[in-house]
Amino acid sequence: MHAGNTGGSNGYYQQQQHWGVSQKDRVRRGGDRRSRDVRGLRVSSMAGESTAAPPCTDFDVAYFHSYAHVGIHEEMIKDRIRTETYRAAIMQQRSSIEGKVVVDVGCGTGILSIFCAQAGAKRVYAVDASDISVQANEVVKANNLSDKIIVLHGRVEDVEIEEEVDVIISEWMGYMLLYESMLGSVITARDRWLKPGGLILPSNATLYMAPVTHPDRYGESIDFWRNVYGIDMSAMLSLAKQCAFEEPSVETISGENVLTWPHVVKHVDCYTIQIHELQSVTTRYKFKSMMRAPLHGFAFWFDVEFSGPALCPANYHAPSSLTGSLNNDSINGTQSKKRANPNEALVLSTAPEDPPTHWQQTLIYFYDPIEVEQDQLIEGGLTLSQSKENPRFMNIHLEYASGGRSFVKESVMR
Repeated sequence: MHAGNTGGSNGYYQQQQHWGVSQKDRVRRGGDRRSRDVRGLRVSSMAGESTAAPPCTDFDVAYFHSYAHVGIHEEMIKDRIRTETYRAAIMQQRSSIEGKVVVDVGCGTGILSIFCAQAGAKRVYAVDASDISVQANEVVKANNLSDKIIVLHGRVEDVEIEEEVDVIISEWMGYMLLYESMLGSVITARDRWLKPGGLILPSNATLYMAPVTHPDRYGESIDFWRNVYGIDMSAMLSLAKQCAFEEPSVETISGENVLTWPHVVKHVDCYTIQIHELQSVTTRYKFKSMMRAPLHGFAFWFDVEFSGPALCPANYHAPSSLTGSLNNDSINGTQSKKRANPNEALVLSTAPEDPPTHWQQTLIYFYDPIEVEQDQLIEGGLTLSQSKENPRFMNIHLEYASGGRSFVKESVMR
């Protein structure tokens, strides 16, 4: 079955959807603006392919619908650190993009696709499952790029692009890097279309964690209730702690809040990572506090690197070196592939000491702080797993111990 040719001259096509949406997914950011139907040079459905695409659930539909709102795109585009780093990376890799075929996974308003066209791309497939693709198509027309950019409305798992591509670009990162599970779409695009030796931007990513102290935040949310206009409202403390700290909190902290050097939770090589690795990530950690302070919880942040193609073009379908429980205590030689000109790679960082981005940092607070001394050990384990209810949600199992006391914190990022 071939998709009908009902779009504009740039090949935009939208299939009518008939899924019922009964749930309103609370999406924060970082997500999967993926794809469901398309038209390119020649475009057809997935019929006849040996591997069936995963079904599009009500959660997916609600998720895609949330990205039809202009506000979320405005927030991302106005993040100058994010947008200008992507543009700089595209221009830095111009020699790998000029005259080549590009796929933009989760194109949103189409800004990265346009950057690629400005860098000389021969053709760009701008793929998005959200209805924002309607506006993206108009943006492409308004900038006289319909001959280069083909807007495809649908999930990457479902669309058909009948040629190999040289470059994949995507802004797939969510809070805590993996929230919203968009990386799987990039992997799917890579395995379906990317030529050997092709370029993926960004090329790798690293998720970090570190213990933090944040007395101001704890005081504002919790200690406030101890004396309210001279009234003892400490009976509110238990509820206040639950409401403030039950779920992960996305907020901005500074380097002064961080008690130790960070620990690598997960390193992602976009050239080799496999979808099954995203289902669960486990790590063990051991920190030594650099100061005496109340320990209020852990902060998480990430960085991504924009490197050139692998020096040794590998089989992109080969399993990565990370398997099993994915115990990532450090980045060793087998986990970090060598890249061309690593010293020149651009890095987009969301670390507390770097300029703030819309991702901020993700904080997991304890209900009660732990007093730690300088050089006191803080150790434990962490498991991040996709929710069985909705793979876009992230289950967080945090074990921590210090000063002879052990604790477990369970939370869900939804």
